[in-house]
Formats: sequence, C-alpha cells, structure tokens
Amino acid sequence: MGTSWIRVLTPEFKKPYFCKLKEFLVAEHLSHTIFPSVDNIYSWSRLTSLDQVKVVILGQDPYHNVGQAHGLSFSVLPPTKPPGSLKNIYKQLSTDFPTFSTPKSGDLTPVAKLGVLWLNTSLTVRAHKAASHSNKGWEVFTGQVLRAVLQRKDEEDAGVVLMAWGLPAQKTCAKLNINKHLLLESAHPSPLSAHRGFIGNGHFKLANEWLRSNHGEGAEIDWTVLNEK
Repeated sequence: MGTSWIRVLTPEFKKPYFCKLKEFLVAEHLSHTIFPSVDNIYSWSRLTSLDQVKVVILGQDPYHNVGQAHGLSFSVLPPTKPPGSLKNIYKQLSTDFPTFSTPKSGDLTPVAKLGVLWLNTSLTVRAHKAASHSNKGWEVFTGQVLRAVLQRKDEEDAGVVLMAWGLPAQKTCAKLNINKHLLLESAHPSPLSAHRGFIGNGHFKLANEWLRSNHGEGAEIDWTVLNEK
C-alpha cells in the first residue's frame, strides 16, 4: 500500500472486521483463484497518493476473468482488450471531449497518476464469480478510504468529485458526508445497464467544469493522456 494511505488506514487493519476479512481471504486463496493478484490489491494507492486525489471513480468489484483485474477499477493491462464497461467509459469520454480518441489499450494508469482514484467497493473477487467477495468487509474498508479523501486536512483543499456508478457504489456514498464535494451518480457502465443512464451522463465534462470552478484554471483532468500516441 502507498505510504500516504498507510498513515491514515493503519487503524483499520487491527479492527475485528478486517481481521475476519483477512481470514476469509486466506481461506479463499487456499481453494480458489482470486483476482487481482495479492501484489495488485492496493495498486490504486500506489498510483494515486491521498493528497493527489481530485476524482474518485467508484465501481463494484474487480473483473473476474483471467488477465483483467490489476487493482484499478475498470482498468486492464495490455494485451487484454478493453472489456465492455471500459468501452462504454471511453464512449462517454469521446462524447464529453471531442479531442479524446478511443484508445486500444485498457490501461487507466496515466489518469490515475493525474489524481483519478479508480476504486472498487470490493477489492477482490473469486475467479469467474462476480460479487463473490461482497459483504465480507471490503465495503467497510473502502468506505474508510473514501472518508480519508473527504476529510483531508489541507486548508486549500476545495473538495473532490465522486462518481458512483451502480447501486453498490451509490450505497457506499450514501453513508458518507459529501458536504463540499461533488457527487455524480448514474447506472453502471456495464453493457447490461449502461443504456439506463450511464451513456449520456456527462460525468467527465461535469467533473472538469467543477474542478475548474472550485480549484482554478488548470485543475481539470486531462483525459486525453489516454489517447494513443
């Protein structure tokens, strides 16, 4: 885990819910394949430090097929092709920003380094079994991750944008004190639900407008860093 996150999240590791979660994960690893790999469960924390977060994009649980999940919600590494959810994310980015060209790669690391925290409500999943690690404790932990962002003490912090896609993400955000922050909610970008409100939600454009208004010119996320060079 990235050092900026360890400082604020260490108290969670000794709490009963997290100890039970660890026991569950150890048992799961003994009898099943789990995604992402152990060294990638917290990769989101190494790519986006706590003080750098401008936008949080909250998904559900990691991709559950081989070669997909690597610790950032919705992201996949080459040579894996972008899954349907990510294709819909790219589609919305293309709508929001005419200069955005759809990448062939599904690696979202470049925007993670710009302050976009790609987080799932559950950080692990059993292979080929969606939501198999839901309600095991991860939701409590990721709720604390979000609180750490929302309660940063930096006096100059003017808030962040939270994008909650799908009911699990929205239920997590409903327990938070959003206060000075911007919460954007819609259907999940999955091909099964994207037509119910994700496509056309304008979240990326709205986020940049809000960041510019609250943080000043140049505070926007340059989503075109994903463009094929």
